[in-house]
Amino acid sequence: MQTGMYTETERCVRAVQSKDARFDGWFFTAVLTTRIYCRPSCPVVPPKPQNMTFYPSAAACQQAGFRACKRCRPDTSPGSPEWNQRADLVARAMRLIADGVVDREGVPGLAARLGYSARQIERQLLAELGAGPLALARAQRAQTARILIETTALPMADIAFAAGFSAIRTFNDTVREVFALSPSDLRTRAAKKSAPDSPGFLSLRLPFRVPLNPDNLFGHLAATAVPGVEEWRDGAYRRTLRLPYGHGIVALTPRPDHIACRLMLSDLRDLTVAISRCRRMLDLDADPVAIDEQLRADPLLAPLVDKAPGRRVPRTVDEAEFAVRAVLGQQVSTAAARTHAARLVTAHGEPVDDPEGGLTHLFPSSEALAAVDPAALAMPRTRRTTFTILVGELADGTLQLGVETDWTETRTRLLGLPGFGPWTVDVIAMRALGDPDAFLPTDLGIRRAAQEVGLPSTPAALTARAAAWRPWRAYAVQYLWATDSHPINFLPV
Repeated sequence: MQTGMYTETERCVRAVQSKDARFDGWFFTAVLTTRIYCRPSCPVVPPKPQNMTFYPSAAACQQAGFRACKRCRPDTSPGSPEWNQRADLVARAMRLIADGVVDREGVPGLAARLGYSARQIERQLLAELGAGPLALARAQRAQTARILIETTALPMADIAFAAGFSAIRTFNDTVREVFALSPSDLRTRAAKKSAPDSPGFLSLRLPFRVPLNPDNLFGHLAATAVPGVEEWRDGAYRRTLRLPYGHGIVALTPRPDHIACRLMLSDLRDLTVAISRCRRMLDLDADPVAIDEQLRADPLLAPLVDKAPGRRVPRTVDEAEFAVRAVLGQQVSTAAARTHAARLVTAHGEPVDDPEGGLTHLFPSSEALAAVDPAALAMPRTRRTTFTILVGELADGTLQLGVETDWTETRTRLLGLPGFGPWTVDVIAMRALGDPDAFLPTDLGIRRAAQEVGLPSTPAALTARAAAWRPWRAYAVQYLWATDSHPINFLPV
């Protein structure tokens, strides 16, 4: 796979004719005769090759005047893996757009976060995706509107503003243009297929590319869950979410072909960002076939991949929160790290009301933690200093951790902080920043696993051997960790 696959006409035609779901989200097929666009795996009879044209994004299809297919619903495809494996301007812009920045701050806000002019960003997005930031945000608003129309009984006016539209007329026109149905017709069609959810909750399906192995993904989140903020209950991982307009509670349940997502939001304008952050936490836009194929090329890794393919990297919904928790977990057990974090949550987290019980707080903000008296922290002096400096820099904006972060610059910045060694920096890069190539050669569990399977176990030799695994070394870490019997590697019962 590579950037610009949509320009490879023969390859795209083969993917469409074979209805290959692996390519959903990589490109979109627009049919010239019907003016409809589809995902590659659309179940209808494929059009003739001469009637197909290909686009890199749903927004580009919509901008060219094509409507979304009512059968395959291409707007609900998994996102392109490109945006999570790259750290260039376009990838960082796409992560911010998915996080709702254009709707909240406009294109000038997007440009300010990235440190480029609005014109530069527009030009690069148009060149690679066939649509600028406004068109990409509009496509996302349309999808958010569809979710709310189909899963709630809210009045259409409320949905329009919750989805980010500035006017009801714009909302109506966009829905008709994108889906070839009025908002009322969309709701009528959906009502025939699904029962309404309980009041106050939204239920939706988060798609992914198969295979997906949920064991280490949900096992890691459940085993390290901070009481009050996270829990595993009835086959679902539940946690509280700090969001731009308010807060939320989400329950995520692994299913064979999707992740069931049940959301409660204090402000519906946070729906888009809540979905985006949950997808990032579960690494749902990854391309497991491409990743596993490269890792299998190493004969010593191949048996681990073949045994349980489709492992994802468990990430986070809040980069700053994860950095704090990484410091709390330095040189202590998982249980001890949870205890430290739980004390901070009880003392400094913001209380929330969970109608289903179990969750009590949001994880404390950086500002709240920066105000904590260091003497009250039950940890060694050196780690107390590391913690205090970290939360201070996060609170005053000196250190930025977010989806727009430049991985290389942030690594350098973190390494300059006292108490931040390579292990801490790389685990933050892997699980908070989303770098798919982050590697932990000094990790004791990785070294033990490497020795067990016959790989070099010294950090220098293992790093040299792992060069062939790039850019997917973070996924190799998951396969190596999985050789251990630690609870992080098993789906909770």
